[in-house]
Amino acid sequence: MVFLKLAIKSLQNRAFATTLTVISIALSVALLLTVERAKRAAEEGFTQTISKTDLIVGARSGPLQLILYTVFNMGNATHNISYETYEKVRMNPAIDWTIPYSLGDGHRGFRVVGTNQDFFKYYHYRGDRKVTLAEGQEFNDLWDVVVGAEVARKLGYKLGDRVVVTHGVTKGEGILQHDDRPFKISGILEATGTPLDRAVYMSLQGMEALHIDWQDGSAPSPDKIVPHNKLSKETLPVQTITAFFVGAKSRIETLKLQREINTYKEEPLLAIIPGATLSELWNGLSYVEGVLRMISWMVVAVGFMAMLIALTTTLNERRREMAILRAVGAKSTQIVGLLVFESALLTAVGVLSGVVVSVGLVAALKPWIETEFGLYLVGPWFTRSELLYLAITLVGGTVIGLIPALRAQKLALKDGLSVRT
Repeated sequence: MVFLKLAIKSLQNRAFATTLTVISIALSVALLLTVERAKRAAEEGFTQTISKTDLIVGARSGPLQLILYTVFNMGNATHNISYETYEKVRMNPAIDWTIPYSLGDGHRGFRVVGTNQDFFKYYHYRGDRKVTLAEGQEFNDLWDVVVGAEVARKLGYKLGDRVVVTHGVTKGEGILQHDDRPFKISGILEATGTPLDRAVYMSLQGMEALHIDWQDGSAPSPDKIVPHNKLSKETLPVQTITAFFVGAKSRIETLKLQREINTYKEEPLLAIIPGATLSELWNGLSYVEGVLRMISWMVVAVGFMAMLIALTTTLNERRREMAILRAVGAKSTQIVGLLVFESALLTAVGVLSGVVVSVGLVAALKPWIETEFGLYLVGPWFTRSELLYLAITLVGGTVIGLIPALRAQKLALKDGLSVRT
């Protein structure tokens, strides 16, 4: 109790330096916790981009390539799958549901996806969350599209707006426009914080309608253009798709089903388990996580150095204080204990302030972070590793205090009961 009173009085006498030291430690701890929480949110968002899907099936290529162009809208497929093959695989008794995906075109830098109503029924992300509409309805007409939340926000779209798709382009404006076959926005998706927000969705027949008179990627001559009003869902058979998602009736059968699809003889197919592939992909990016953590610890080290400098530079000013303590009977070891206790107190206040700052910022900025960056800050406020980091910081700050404390002990022994200059 005496130590606490003496430490508080001493720190109050050096209020300015004390305040700066606490602020430096608090900002260091806040940065460390914020980086860790952002990392957790990024990993959660990455690995939970798609859930409750047992298999993703595409043309034979590589697992990472397949998951990148189907789930993350990155890159392109090397081949398509015939719709006939899709229908045959879909009839497998072990399969509960499927979602077909047809890719290839774009709209002002956003991916265009052809699918069917099962997309709204079975696609899950972040556990059991389903795709829902913020406004409007699903694409029922041939020329209806549903746009993701980010597409609507960035392009300023609202229900009923006209959408023109670019042929064979998934980035930029493109040159070949399907401007003779415009679509109308029938719905806008709720924000998900996943790549779902950055795509335009239409029916499989709508995707076929765009390319029915295009041969080898070239625009048709005027005499071969099929009139817009002559096309309908009923007269447009689907020829190919890019990939499809599979939900098995029993997860125990997933590996067997995967093996059957991978050895399908009529067409080369690749079936992957999305959870396993996403984990593999995230582990490949773990070096970024390490760099961020290293930067955070470097900032914490800078905070400790600021505290060490502040304590060391005030030792000469405190020599009279040490002499008075010696005069009233304090031992040199007690002076060391007092200075170490001051360091521990400074570190504890800094750590506590950093925790408050981090929690406050997360709580205040959470809606904005989710909207702008798609990082959903879910889960416990602190994990075991984060609590361990706080403990390491507290111990480290206390140990740092030993350096000026031992120097103060030498000065106290040298000065005795009077200050020598």
